[in-house]
Amino acid sequence: MFGRKAAFDADFDHRVESMLAEAGKEELLPIVQMGEPVLRQQARPYKGQLAAKTLNRLLKAMRATMLEAPGVGLAAPQVGLGLAIAVIEDHVREDEDDPRQIDELPFRVIINPSYEPIGQETAAFYEGCLSLEGFQAVRRRWLDITASWEDRSGRKHRQHMHGWPARIFQHETDHLSGEVYIDKAEIRSLSSDDNLSEYWAYDPVPTEAARELGFTI
Repeated sequence: MFGRKAAFDADFDHRVESMLAEAGKEELLPIVQMGEPVLRQQARPYKGQLAAKTLNRLLKAMRATMLEAPGVGLAAPQVGLGLAIAVIEDHVREDEDDPRQIDELPFRVIINPSYEPIGQETAAFYEGCLSLEGFQAVRRRWLDITASWEDRSGRKHRQHMHGWPARIFQHETDHLSGEVYIDKAEIRSLSSDDNLSEYWAYDPVPTEAARELGFTI
C-alpha cells in the first residue's frame, strides 16, 4: 500500500498540484515531445510521493489527456513527470478480422509496471506515439506477456496479456525506462500519418510497406 509518510514529497506534490491547476477545468495536460530529457530518463518508482488526492487528480487528468489526443496509453514522463505511472485504455473496433488482435482493454492505472515475454512469438505492426506526433513506424513486440503492476491503492496485479493490449502495455512500460518505440522500430518503415493513411493503412499487416519501403518483418 502507498501512503508511507517517509515517501511523501511535499515540494513535488505542490509542483504537480500547480501543473494540474494550470490544466484548467478540462484537465488537459501538455504532452511533451521528443527531445525533452524526461522522455529519456529512468522514471522513479512510485512509493507514495503524492498525496492521495493529488494522485487521483493526476490520474484523472492523464486519462482526459490521453482520450483527447486521442491515444490508448499515456505515461507520466509524457506529461513531464518522471514517475513510474501510466494509464491505458482501448476498445474493440468494428473490424472483427483485424490481424492486430485488438481486444477490449478497460481503463487501467498501471504503477511501477513490468512485463516478461511468454514464449517466443512476436508480431510486427505500425505503431505511433503521442510524444512523436505525426509519424508511425513498424515495431516488433512480444505477442504474449505476463504483465505486473500496482494500482492506485498499491495493490499488486499480475495478468497474461495477448495481442494489441500486450503491445499497449509494453509501449507504456518502456516509456518508464526512457525507451521510445522508434528506438527498436524498422526505421525504413517510418511514415507520416498522412502517407500511412494513403498508402499502407488498408492492410494492418505491413507486408506491402515492407516490400516497397525496403524493410523486413
